[in-house]
Amino acid sequence: MGIVLLVVLTVIGIFVDGWIRSTIDNDVFHDTRRAAFSWADAMRPGHIPPTESVRHVDYLQLVDDQGRVTAANPAAAGKPPLSTVRPPADDRLLDLSVHPSWSDSRILVTVFRLSPQASSTVWSGRPHFVYAGVAQPSGLGDHLVEVGIGAAILLGSAAGAWATWLLVGRTLRPVRAISDKMGEATARDLSLRVPTPPGNDEIAHLARNSNRYLERLEEAVSYQRRFASTASHELRSPVAALHTQLDEALLYPQEVDPRETIETALHTTERFQAILDDLLAYTRIIETRVSAGEPLNLPALLQEEISSLSFGRPILLKATCRPTVLGARVQLAGVLRNLLTNAQRHAHSRVEVTVACAGEQAVVTVQDDGDGIAPEDRERVFEPFVRLAEGRRLDPGGGGLGLALCHEMVNAHHGSLTIEDSPKGARFVLRLPLLDRPREPVQP
Repeated sequence: MGIVLLVVLTVIGIFVDGWIRSTIDNDVFHDTRRAAFSWADAMRPGHIPPTESVRHVDYLQLVDDQGRVTAANPAAAGKPPLSTVRPPADDRLLDLSVHPSWSDSRILVTVFRLSPQASSTVWSGRPHFVYAGVAQPSGLGDHLVEVGIGAAILLGSAAGAWATWLLVGRTLRPVRAISDKMGEATARDLSLRVPTPPGNDEIAHLARNSNRYLERLEEAVSYQRRFASTASHELRSPVAALHTQLDEALLYPQEVDPRETIETALHTTERFQAILDDLLAYTRIIETRVSAGEPLNLPALLQEEISSLSFGRPILLKATCRPTVLGARVQLAGVLRNLLTNAQRHAHSRVEVTVACAGEQAVVTVQDDGDGIAPEDRERVFEPFVRLAEGRRLDPGGGGLGLALCHEMVNAHHGSLTIEDSPKGARFVLRLPLLDRPREPVQP
């Protein structure tokens, strides 16, 4: 930035220097021309006016065609002609800059060739020339102007560089603070937040976005830690049980029935495999994009799943409309089956399922007449591996991932799955967007 400013100021300085010199030269030549014209105009046969009548010039000379000075003011008297340059007859006026040997500085000179009429009348036709000169101002001759402009350029460049450094440093100081805080944030401590400067400029916007990113990252890492901890706990139980069974069979071979041990171990491995399958399915739902889907008749899909559940409490279906939704058949069918089997498991006598349309959404309600779910547990049941006491009693082999899988699948289809208040039992409400509504690609 400093180099660019220096180059720009140098170019400006060159133009300023040229403008100053041109302006001064024009003013000086204006005076020398007026002096030459005034003196020449006052000349008569046998009479050359005194030079004292001509002002604003330093040197004044009248030179004949032989190069002899025939008249001059005191400053130019006894000196050679200011210049040997003589204008031609067709261009009788000439401005030039000369440096005579007898002068310490350059002289700006106007040479005026007297008209043929004047030469014929006054000097019998012999050409004469008037030289009017002014010593170049000391500032121009000694290059003081250039020195002053150069000093101003250097001073301006230094001031501009300092101001730029100060301004950029002040501007980037919040960015540096944001960068330092982001560098301090690690997987062990994601609670740090970057300082947010006041205002609504780009840096403040960056700070707010960085904090939102850190918040989401902290939530994701915390969720992964809780998930890993819970999964480890769930997996530890069947592994410990299997280890105990095999250890007893080895320590007490005479007291343990090998067939019973193998059957128990097989059951434990089946439990172990079920948990792993649920974990794999849950991970795939969270980390991968759901397929684009197909148009699905929701009441027909429900009827298919109800028909496949020939055992358990009866399920009554009532549809007030026939909504069509966009989704992956296997996944939505799995969600419906899980809700139906869960309701059958907890119902005392029957399960009621209703299908309705509300605005731009299809609403499926699965209601059982069991003991219900306490309000404080209605969010927890959708978390991985969360199993209430009633659920463990009715389904001791469950893994606690069924409702978590349903919740994630429904979210991936841009819908929602909640538990609402009901007079008796649990009331699960599934909402999905209708197909005729403009949709984005189905994704987690």
